[in-house]
Amino acid sequence: MPKNLELPLGKRTRLYRFLEILPGFLSYTLLILLFVLSFVKPIIGAIYLILVISITLVKAIAVAFRTIQGYGIVKKASMVDWRNRLKDLEDPHAAYEKLKDESSESYGYKEHIENTKRLSIAEKGKFLSPKEVYHAVIMVAYNEGLDTLIPSVEAVKNTGFPNDQIIFVLGYEERGGEEMEKNAKELKKRYEGVFAKFLLVKHPENLRGEIIGKGPNLTYAGEKLAEYVEKHHIKKENVIVTSLDSDNRMSEKYLDYVAYEFIVHEERQHLSYQPVSLFMNNIWDVPAPMRIIGISNSFFNIITTMRPHALRNFASHSQPLAALIDMKFWSKRTIVEDGHQYWRSLFHFDGDYEVLPIRVPIYQDAVMEETLWATIKAQFIQLRRWDYGASDVAYVGARLFSEDRKIPFAELFTKFWRLLDGHVTLAIMSPMVMFGGWVPMILNLSSRSIVAFNLPKIVGIVQTIASIGLFITILTSIRMLPKRPAKYRKHKSILMVLQWILMPLVALLYQSLAAFYAQTRLMTGHYMEKFDVTKKVVKK
Repeated sequence: MPKNLELPLGKRTRLYRFLEILPGFLSYTLLILLFVLSFVKPIIGAIYLILVISITLVKAIAVAFRTIQGYGIVKKASMVDWRNRLKDLEDPHAAYEKLKDESSESYGYKEHIENTKRLSIAEKGKFLSPKEVYHAVIMVAYNEGLDTLIPSVEAVKNTGFPNDQIIFVLGYEERGGEEMEKNAKELKKRYEGVFAKFLLVKHPENLRGEIIGKGPNLTYAGEKLAEYVEKHHIKKENVIVTSLDSDNRMSEKYLDYVAYEFIVHEERQHLSYQPVSLFMNNIWDVPAPMRIIGISNSFFNIITTMRPHALRNFASHSQPLAALIDMKFWSKRTIVEDGHQYWRSLFHFDGDYEVLPIRVPIYQDAVMEETLWATIKAQFIQLRRWDYGASDVAYVGARLFSEDRKIPFAELFTKFWRLLDGHVTLAIMSPMVMFGGWVPMILNLSSRSIVAFNLPKIVGIVQTIASIGLFITILTSIRMLPKRPAKYRKHKSILMVLQWILMPLVALLYQSLAAFYAQTRLMTGHYMEKFDVTKKVVKK
C-alpha cells in the first residue's frame, strides 16, 4: 500500500493545527517572557536572559570552530581527483593491488583503498561499474535570461563526467511566457548532441492539486525523465537525478564525486547527496546586506556538512531516480520542496534514509535586482520563503504522534526537536541579544536592582567574547571570496571587511523578522502557497 507523503490541503486536524501554531507560539512566548519576568522580578528576568545569551555564546564558538574545520575539508575534497578515483572502481581488484601499499594525506584516501578492497571481493552484480551510471540533471526555470541559463548548462557540460552518460532536462514554466519558450528552444538548439539527451519539458499552468512553485515543475520534469528512461531501456536504479536552479553552477568534480559515493554504498537507493551551496556567483556585485546574508548562508551550508546527523536537503541535491519514482518525486504542495524532501524521503523509507555530504560546491547567486530597494525587498521575500520550512514542524509532528509511526519515537522526537528548536532560535535570538539587556532596567527604573542596571554591561561582555567568532568568520570569508573582478578597485576589498558592522542589524531585520513573518502566517492559517521567484539579474 503506497504511503501518503503529501501535505494536507484545506482543513487540518486539531493536532496538525496545534503543531502549525507551535513554532510561532513558542517564539512569541519566549520573547514576551523576558518582559514578564523582568517586570515581576528583575533578577529572574536577568537570569533568563543570561541563560539565553550564554547559549548564543556557546553556539558562536561552535560556529567559529566548525567554519574553519568545514572550510578546510571542502578545500581538501575539492582538490581530490574524483574522476581518477571513479575510474579505479571500473576494476577495483587491480586498483586495490596498486593502492594498498601506497600512502597519501589526500581527503578520503584511506576510505578509497577500503572501498576498492571491499568491491574487489564482492559478488558479481553486487556493485555498479561507473560505465553503468547515468546522471540526469533537471534544471528548472521560470523566466530567466540566457545570460543566467547558459553558464549553468556550461558548468554541467564541463564536468569530468562523460557527457554521453548525462541526460539534461530543462523544466520550464508555461507561465514564463514567450520569452522563456524562446530561450528554452535556443538552449535545445545549442546543446542538442552535447549530452546523451537534452530534454525540454514545459510545465503547464494551473494543474489541479498544485501550488505555484518549484516542486510541481520539478516533479513534472521528473515524470517525463522517467518516461524517457523506460522508453530507452536505461535501468532506473542506475540513474542519479540532480535538481538545479537556473543560476546553479556545479563544481567540475561534483558529478564524479556523487557517482563515486553512489557506487560504493550498497544501500544507495536510501541515500541522497547534498553538495555545499555557496552564494558566490555574484558576491562582488550585490549590496552589502546581501553579501552578509549570502556569505553567512554559505558558512551555514559548510558547517552542516560537518554535522551529518543534522544534514538536510537544501537547494540543489541529488537522489536516485528509482527512489524518486517510488515516492512520486517532490511535493507539489509546498514552497520549500528542497528541505521538505528530506522528510518525505525519511517517512517513505520508514527512517532508513540518510543524506550524504558531498563536500564540493555548487555555486549560486546572492539576491540582486535592478535597484537597491527591489533587492532589499527580494531578499526578505526569499528568506521568508526559506523560513516557511517551519511548516514541516506540523508535518513531522503529526507522524511523530501517530499510531502508525514506523520510526522509533525517541529517534524521531530528536529530529522533531532539532527542527522546532532551529526555527524558534532563528526568530528570537537577534532581538534577545540586541535589546534584551535593557529590558529589566527599563521596566524597573524605580528599582534599585544592581543586576538590572548592570545587565547591559554583562550582555556587552558576552557579546564581545562572541565577536571573536565573528572575527574568525570575517577572516574565513575573505579567503572564500572569488577573485575580485577587474571592474572593481582595491577599496572594494576593504568594504568586504567593513560590511560586517551591519551584521547585527541584518540579522534582526532579515533573519528574525522573516522567521516571525513565516511563523505568524502559519499561526493564523494564512498559508504561503505561492513560490515567489527570486529574479536573476546579471550585472553587466
